[in-house]
Amino acid sequence: MARRALSVSVKSGIGAAALVVALIVAALLAVVSRAEVGAGFLSSDWAAIRFTVWQAVLSALFSVVLAVPVARAFARRRFRGRAILVTLLGAPFILPVIVAVLGLLTVFGRSGWLNVVFEAVGLPPVSIYGLHGVVLAHVFFNLPLATRLLLQGWQTLPAERFRLAAQLRLTPWAMFRTLEWPLLRQVVPGVTALIFVICLTSFAVALTLGGGPKATTVELAIYQAFRFDFDLGRAALLSVTQLVLAGAAAVLALSIIPSISMGGGQDRPLRRWDALGGAQRVQDTVVITLAAAFLLLPLCAVVLRGMAGLAVMPPQVWAAAGLSLYVAIISVLVLLALALPMAGWIASGRTGGTEAIGLLGLSASPLMIGTGWFILINPLMNPADLALPVTALVNALMALPFCLRIMVPRLRDTLQDFGRLSVTLRLKGWPLWRWVILPRLAPQIGFAAGLTGALSVGDLGVITLFADQERATLPLQMYRLMGAYQMEAAAGAALLLLVMALGIFWVCDRGGRWHAEA
Repeated sequence: MARRALSVSVKSGIGAAALVVALIVAALLAVVSRAEVGAGFLSSDWAAIRFTVWQAVLSALFSVVLAVPVARAFARRRFRGRAILVTLLGAPFILPVIVAVLGLLTVFGRSGWLNVVFEAVGLPPVSIYGLHGVVLAHVFFNLPLATRLLLQGWQTLPAERFRLAAQLRLTPWAMFRTLEWPLLRQVVPGVTALIFVICLTSFAVALTLGGGPKATTVELAIYQAFRFDFDLGRAALLSVTQLVLAGAAAVLALSIIPSISMGGGQDRPLRRWDALGGAQRVQDTVVITLAAAFLLLPLCAVVLRGMAGLAVMPPQVWAAAGLSLYVAIISVLVLLALALPMAGWIASGRTGGTEAIGLLGLSASPLMIGTGWFILINPLMNPADLALPVTALVNALMALPFCLRIMVPRLRDTLQDFGRLSVTLRLKGWPLWRWVILPRLAPQIGFAAGLTGALSVGDLGVITLFADQERATLPLQMYRLMGAYQMEAAAGAALLLLVMALGIFWVCDRGGRWHAEA
């Protein structure tokens, strides 16, 4: 019944999916056509490949290992402000990378707060640049993601199991070994693989905190070959290599992410009798406090330092902010034009294409797509003239897999609840979307739009390939200020970018929830 009710959306969804595949495949074919396979890799290219894999492995391991006690502490504790704190811990996911890097530099940099304390107590300073700086930044971004995913897994454990364990007077260690360890064995491999894929295609972190001969990723090597040497053949070869690495890792991630099924329960509030002791309470308090300090101090540093830098920002910053807002709006519109019909197609079918589409989005890095489209555009016109539209399009394609994951479950439930009634009333096409689907999908649409807008306004990727001096988004302008050692102005730009990213997310998310059920 649901399939018949959405027959028009199935056609448009297949068309939107075909367009997405065509855009990515066209970029891939352009890259492959320019790849100089016979030339082989330089020694620096092999070093970049090794460093890319190694930093992704370390970043994923540290993120997940540190997230386990944090997620467990949140699962065992109920306290005032817990929901707000959990929400704030998710802020790094939508935080512009360049803003977070500046915050980390303020706290952990050569003249940062940590080194000031070390100097006061006579300890040697620490450096944030190189491998450990890249891993630190990736842990900052992915620790909240791993914590949220693990916390969702913990919440699937029925309260009745903890009640039974308490009646059997199991010790905290016995309860962990009996109930929580089997859950971790299910969830941790998939979470680790997902974060490994994310870190594998990281660009802005390596650009700002790496960059040396021993700290260059494949993405950064593509940028250097493209921007500095204009060696399109080598950039294309590295892009193909990046696609193979990310694609293989994405296949591995999807193959080992299991569906979590821990048995039924009666949906009672989860009370943890194993955490009532003083030692467990202190342990959880310390873990939550350290995690919150690690994640929130850089944000506080951005705000404090940025307020002093607002007055010294050059006029180019405000122009770049306007261009970033334009890119974000276009990205959101493109995302909705693609995601809504594709979500309808996936939700109305017996078997969805979500996994395949997500795999495509994870495998194709933004720089690979940008390189391919530069190769296609360059013979026809000046690529800089299309810098902003191409950046907006690529940002929408990169956000598409996440947004489909947000929309499809709710849309599938709506079709199950109202599909038969819609067929009876002969509702289809636009009336079906207007009166049945969109009102119930509004919160998910708002969240997906906010996520896309926030990620797009803070993206520092494709724009670095296409932009010239007249066309620079706010993240690129901020990076240029940092490169010119105008750190106060860069701090002001970072605060402006932070406000824009959070503001776009809040407006879209709030707009989606406003009278959502009306």
